[in-house]
Amino acid sequence: MANKKNILVFPCGSEIALEVYRSVKNSTHFNLIGASSVDDHGKFVFENYIGGLPFITAPEFIPAIKKVVADNAIDAIYPAMDAVIEILKKNENEIGCKVIASDVETTQICLSKTKTYKALGGTVKIPKVLSAYKLLQVGDSAFPIFAKPDIGYGSRGAKKITSVEDLKAHMDQYPSCILSEFLPGKEYTVDCFTASDGELLFAAARERSRIMNGISVNTKPVKENAEEFEDFAKKINGAIKFRGAWFYQVKRNVDGELTLLEVASRFGGSSSLFRAQGINFALMSLFDAFGIPVSILRNDYDVEMDRALDNKYKLSLKYGEVFVDFDDCVYLEKQFVNDALMAFLYRCVNNGIKVTLLSRHDDEKLGKLDDLLDKLRIRQVFDRIIHLDPSQKKIDFIDNTDSIFIDDSFAERKAIADKFHIPVFSLDMVEAL
Repeated sequence: MANKKNILVFPCGSEIALEVYRSVKNSTHFNLIGASSVDDHGKFVFENYIGGLPFITAPEFIPAIKKVVADNAIDAIYPAMDAVIEILKKNENEIGCKVIASDVETTQICLSKTKTYKALGGTVKIPKVLSAYKLLQVGDSAFPIFAKPDIGYGSRGAKKITSVEDLKAHMDQYPSCILSEFLPGKEYTVDCFTASDGELLFAAARERSRIMNGISVNTKPVKENAEEFEDFAKKINGAIKFRGAWFYQVKRNVDGELTLLEVASRFGGSSSLFRAQGINFALMSLFDAFGIPVSILRNDYDVEMDRALDNKYKLSLKYGEVFVDFDDCVYLEKQFVNDALMAFLYRCVNNGIKVTLLSRHDDEKLGKLDDLLDKLRIRQVFDRIIHLDPSQKKIDFIDNTDSIFIDDSFAERKAIADKFHIPVFSLDMVEAL
């Protein structure tokens, strides 16, 4: 590709969108632009961001997205939510750019569990779908069962039902839910990739060890019975036409048989587990969509992924120089470089912000500062190195008020803030910069 392709990620605050960002942000082939109808976490992540788009249910949505595509020379849209995939794919020709997804028929099948079970009922094991009327007639002896929405994602509306009373209450809230046999076994997600010619290039299972709000927040690859999961994937791939990344979820029934829960025509949010081994589903899907051949290279080592909430910040702060301390800031416990702080200092270098090391490092007790900087291979990061005597005060060497100051000492920070009225930062605050 001679020029980078512009990829619009919508809605850019979903877990899928955030994984697209992590997967593609450093690509030399694609430039990411985030867009959303509601300002959310995506606004803090995507450097290029477009807000205020209509909701997908609004009649003005397609005209608005067409305008975004035209105004920003968008080459493809990466939809990052199940319902969005169907709407964008259905209107792909009118929108005027590629939509990174399987075809309309596949997206519609995968959007509905009823359609999925109908399409795959003779191909793989699907759960027994039960009648609410019959369950009410049989009574509590028919339970437990499992209820889940026909159309939906995550854990919303999904529940183990243990009694007639419980069923009535759930049906009042979710009247169109599917009632099925309860599957007692472990739950697995199988992440898959199908090339443009229909060949299944990758299928590997991961155990959903801990789940929060329908998202697997702790997961690791399943080594046992790998062929069983791959064979299941091949059967699905032969019955439904996929292109790019997709996944299916299964549990074992009372007889130990893999039984289908659902299929999605997108990658799973926790498929980043396999990205840690070299399988970048988002990037491979983009390459495939633009006709670039894709192959699989998976590293052979154990990996486990655990997810938690992350923080992103936007500060109304501009500065031309950073003054930073050395001991217990850049250099921790007299043996480690503070890699988080150094990442920030390198961003300053990238943005043309001056970096000044301001240190009272004691050469006699701790070794020469110049030797340490060379040993740690970080000297070139600093535009200036101001090495004070132990008796000198840092406050006397701040010569630029268009700056910020980073130091582990509260007393140093307070003195400089009081005199110069510049922002000062302790180490725990650096993540906000």
